[in-house]
Amino acid sequence: MALDPYRRLLKIPGVPTLLLVGLLARVPATAVGMALTLHVAEVMGLDYGPAGLISMASTIGMAIGSPLSGRFVDKHGLRPVLAVTTVAQAAFWASAWALPFPVLLVAAAVAGLLALPVFSVTRQCLAAMVPVEQRRSGFALDSMLVELSYMAGPALAVAGITTFGSGVTLTAIGVGLTAAGLGLIVLNPPVRSAAELEAESVKVPRRQWLTPAFVALLGTAAAATFVLTATELSLVATMNKADQTVWVGLAVAIWCVFSLVGGFVYGGLSRGFSPLALIAAMGALTIPVAFVGGGWHWLVLALLPAGLLCAPALSSTVDVLSRWVPSAARGEAMGFHGTALLIGGAASAPIAGAVIDGAGPEWAFVLAGLVGVAMVLTALPFWRRRPATSGAMSLEEEAAELAEVEKAGLSRE
Repeated sequence: MALDPYRRLLKIPGVPTLLLVGLLARVPATAVGMALTLHVAEVMGLDYGPAGLISMASTIGMAIGSPLSGRFVDKHGLRPVLAVTTVAQAAFWASAWALPFPVLLVAAAVAGLLALPVFSVTRQCLAAMVPVEQRRSGFALDSMLVELSYMAGPALAVAGITTFGSGVTLTAIGVGLTAAGLGLIVLNPPVRSAAELEAESVKVPRRQWLTPAFVALLGTAAAATFVLTATELSLVATMNKADQTVWVGLAVAIWCVFSLVGGFVYGGLSRGFSPLALIAAMGALTIPVAFVGGGWHWLVLALLPAGLLCAPALSSTVDVLSRWVPSAARGEAMGFHGTALLIGGAASAPIAGAVIDGAGPEWAFVLAGLVGVAMVLTALPFWRRRPATSGAMSLEEEAAELAEVEKAGLSRE
């Protein structure tokens, strides 16, 4: 039964609590971008150009800080990193609403650098607590919870600022992040299993796992968020162009439900698929959406095939990473993965926006799909050279993964 893998997963001691705390911690984290944008553009009255600068500064800080915090977790443990980042978030959000723009710009970059690593830490601890054969189900469930947090966080930020103002909303985000940090400090989930700790008698050099194959994995993860961000912008722009803006929220929510369903089914399968096959398929299935007409409901229906692959594609990249990278470097590797996701989304917005403005929103769907397929084709030659670590896939898993890629028509001639 599809529910059996999840039942077994949730019987593992500590896993249900970790997933619940991770979900609650991610809601304020996903509200950050929207809250800062609306505060600068609407409350401070500086329009969306300066708001974009704030968002960029925060994103750059997070992209740099994510692998750094992961490396510190690997070397010094979870609690010291959580203590520093929790204090930093509490200080920033308690004062952000009152800061003038130049100070806010610098503070947002520093706060991004010292962001609470809730996404990478949850995945790192999940990898430590869950046996290898159950990780795919664990990461699929975690990906579904991330989807829920992204459905809730930005919406709550909009509702908070329009109802209570930015002072209350930004302070509430700070309270939420502080509570999340304290909750994780108290919970203190393991970042490595007992068996992994016993096996770590020798330090693993970074060059052993930071290989071209690992970089290719990061590239495919970035491609996945590029496809998702460009698709969302294209969907919104298409509906605005057709004077169907009132239905945008519902359309995006339905698209998210597609991802949740896909993640649920994927986590219950007896075996997984290569991230290359999933991301290439997601990209290829996004391209035909450009040629759909007849109203927003047909547009959303056309997104069903690609939408079902969203959560599976993202969770599969985390699953592969957890197998390739030794446990002693898993935090830093998860940090690099988070940076790749940020880069993909950040690069997608201006590029897709330029295509929407220049050629029309339908061509942004084409762009999104082509970028996903092209990145997979670029990664494929490196994918065959795996990191030689104890956490690498077995030969049988490698053969099955490459077979899935070849079935998708992506193998080299």
